[in-house]
Amino acid sequence: MDGTGAAERWSATKVAGLEITTGESGPRPGVPDTRLTAEGSDGGELDRLARNAVDDLQKYWGEQLPAAFDRGFDPVSRLISYDSTGPAVTVCNSSTAGAVNAFYCSLDDSVAWDRGQLLPTLDDSFGPMAVVAVLAHELGHAVQFRLGSAGGRTSSIVKEQQADCYAGNFFRWVAEGNSPHFRLSTGPGLNQILATLFFIRDGVETGFDAEGAHGNAFDRVSAFQFGFGDGPERCARIDEAEVRRRITQPASGQASPAGETAGNLPVDDQDSLLALQETLRAAFGRPGAQWPAISRSGGPCPGATATTPASYCPATNTVGLDLGELGRLGTAPEQGEGGLGDFAAFAEVASRYALARQQAEGYPLTGLATAQRTACMTGVWAATIVVGRGAVLQLSPGDLDEAVAEMLAPRSLIAADANGAGIPSGFARVEAFRDGFTAGAIVPCLEKYR
Repeated sequence: MDGTGAAERWSATKVAGLEITTGESGPRPGVPDTRLTAEGSDGGELDRLARNAVDDLQKYWGEQLPAAFDRGFDPVSRLISYDSTGPAVTVCNSSTAGAVNAFYCSLDDSVAWDRGQLLPTLDDSFGPMAVVAVLAHELGHAVQFRLGSAGGRTSSIVKEQQADCYAGNFFRWVAEGNSPHFRLSTGPGLNQILATLFFIRDGVETGFDAEGAHGNAFDRVSAFQFGFGDGPERCARIDEAEVRRRITQPASGQASPAGETAGNLPVDDQDSLLALQETLRAAFGRPGAQWPAISRSGGPCPGATATTPASYCPATNTVGLDLGELGRLGTAPEQGEGGLGDFAAFAEVASRYALARQQAEGYPLTGLATAQRTACMTGVWAATIVVGRGAVLQLSPGDLDEAVAEMLAPRSLIAADANGAGIPSGFARVEAFRDGFTAGAIVPCLEKYR
């Protein structure tokens, strides 16, 4: 089983069985710091944060390894802090000059981190829990080493998927209130963890079979979610066969050497929109149902609130498009600027088509169940345009990551009802989308999200 199945019970107020919360996330105030020390430390705030994170991680695995695998967990032998912008030192037989990284080294059973550039960037961009997330991943590698599951023949992507999954295990424990030094809300707090995984994803030029591959955002978030929803045993089961069956990151020969802008279509182009409509009709077709009309001028909709850049009007069975806003959203992201990319824009339009199919089936078009059902059905549409299916539009490297970025934003139309309302949990939104993408059929979405 590759994670939460589409037939499992769903609740609008929960994420992976935990209540969706919007409270504080980050270090607990007034808690004594760990006594762990790190070689090379400057004694600063970020090193303190990292040491406290490792302390809690080792407490967690000290409890979980015996319970899950009947094995003890020995703390790592060394913690090392270095500054990638300062004088170079040798760590794990490599120079730290320019090494903007955090890593586990099996040669001496150490965990090292760059306090000069990596940790400040994570903290400034996503908050202190981003630092904890990266270290949770690295301690996941220490767990692999202790279980003997990270041998030389194990591919990079399997090791990294397992480590992301083990990080999910730990953050479930934090969200349940068990961490001495940290707290995590399952709404905005968990969103920030997933945003961190998005930030440290592989670029589209990297194939999943490349040495050192970590995975695209969709695959990394999926592995994390498996760990958050299930126990460490689920993570240990990730192997080559599962990865090759489930992974969405292309192989090296299919990766995009041109970078993020390769394959990005002009979404407001007539030909692109006609091709999109063809794929939507193939995905959401129902015998006897009338296709929704496309309006490029918008207009009032009786009894409904318009959404942008795409909206669905149930009274007239019309999908309205704001081509200017759609074009801005569909612009390829470049160095933090621009939109989210063509797939994010197309998926927002697809979500409004999904509402038309729901209306044809007699389902309500407002409410949180509708929002999640819509995300799930949009995932089904995405599954119909994977390479090899012969669709006039096809997924290109990085497309599913654009969907992840859209669903982690404060407002997501992919996971919204007809009025634009949705669940305040990016985790739950992405999970629903993945349910549909994995199932490849609409019926499981209709059955689960009701």
